[in-house]
Formats: sequence, C-alpha cells, structure tokens
Amino acid sequence: MSKLHFTTKHANAATVQRNWYVVDGTNQTVGRMCARIASVLRGKNKAYYTPHVDCGDYVIIINADKVKFTGNKMEEKEYITFSGYPGGQKIEIAKDLLKRRPEALLERAVRGMLPKNRLGRKMIKKLFVYAGAEHQHGAQQPKELKF
Repeated sequence: MSKLHFTTKHANAATVQRNWYVVDGTNQTVGRMCARIASVLRGKNKAYYTPHVDCGDYVIIINADKVKFTGNKMEEKEYITFSGYPGGQKIEIAKDLLKRRPEALLERAVRGMLPKNRLGRKMIKKLFVYAGAEHQHGAQQPKELKF
C-alpha cells in the first residue's frame, strides 16, 4: 500500500509572473474599484497566491479625476492629515481633494486595503495613478482590467 504525499507549492520571486493592467476610473465607485485593485496588487487573483510573497501585478489607473462616490461622501467624507506639530492637523473633504490631487485620493484608498508592513509597502509601488487619459507605460502593453 503506497502512501500519497502532497506538498503545497509556495510562490517565490523566481516563479511569480507579473502582468500589467490598466483600469479606467471613469464613473467607477472609489471603494469598489480600489478593493478590486488591491486584490490584484496582492496577487489574490492567481492560483499560486502565497500570503508572505508579493505575487501581485502592476496596475495603472487612468481618469482618476472622473471617479465617483455613493451617497453624500463627496461632501461629507473627510481626509485628515497631521504634521506632528501643535495645530498641524488639516482636514479636507473628498470633493476638494479630488479637485486638487485625484491621484492621492485613490492611492490612499488602495494603500488602506493593503497589509501594513514592508510587504504592503512593496505592493503599493506597483500602482500608478494618472488624472488624465494618458499614461507612460505603453511599452509594457497593459491589458484592460474589467470589473
């Protein structure tokens, strides 16, 4: 009677294959879009996903200035930053941040959905956000990511 041995295959830097994807943010809801993008950056869309290895793909977001929020979030959602100095707390509502720096709004949303460790810091570097319809990653031949 033979005994079967099954071993789990763990991904490593040599076995991971990275793809490039482009996402159009026009009329996309911020939270739903960023949750799916965070999943792709983590590599959860791959069969060989390993939690302790960066298996994710590169993601390019275009038209970041055309995203939308549901409900009253555009007028009521607050983004708070603190410099560390007394009186250094700044509050900005979503509408103003979207007008001033739409890239920062989406980067912050995706960063909040990634792990808070050195692996998460490595994953966020594979995200590229652009306010307009043009991007400079044509040489990588990104595929369109549909939701």
